[in-house]
Amino acid sequence: MPKVELHTRIKADRNVVFDLSRSIDLHKISTKHTKEQAIAGKTSGLIGMSESVTWRAKHFGVYQNLTSIITEYDRPKYFADEMLTGAFKEFKHEHHFTESNGETLMMDIFDYKSPFGILGKLADRLFLKKYITELLTKRNRIVKEFAESEKWKTLVLE
Repeated sequence: MPKVELHTRIKADRNVVFDLSRSIDLHKISTKHTKEQAIAGKTSGLIGMSESVTWRAKHFGVYQNLTSIITEYDRPKYFADEMLTGAFKEFKHEHHFTESNGETLMMDIFDYKSPFGILGKLADRLFLKKYITELLTKRNRIVKEFAESEKWKTLVLE
């Protein structure tokens, strides 16, 4: 399975970064360019263990729905979400958080399997892995921006 792994250093408390990373509302902000909307399940606030969300977004010019569920949860160290239905054959997105010297290291591991066999593998090599990496990088920049300023208080209660 292809894998995307990102490391983001954030000058903020791990609890804040953890909660921002599971904020449905922050996700909407970070994916405004794909017109992403939460249309079913948990549609706002902070998603937690065994909760699901269905997203509707425009990727590659086509509207798609994707439902994921939180399958693992250890606040404020780790959580994972996995696809229930959507365009991928499968995916698991792990979110790891470690704290050191007043900073949080946020590590994303996104393992996925594309549909369409050999065509999906070709799409991975040509553009899909890069596209996913850019989406996650943009999301992480927004998490960092909110966590390192007072903006996080508009989404997460202390």
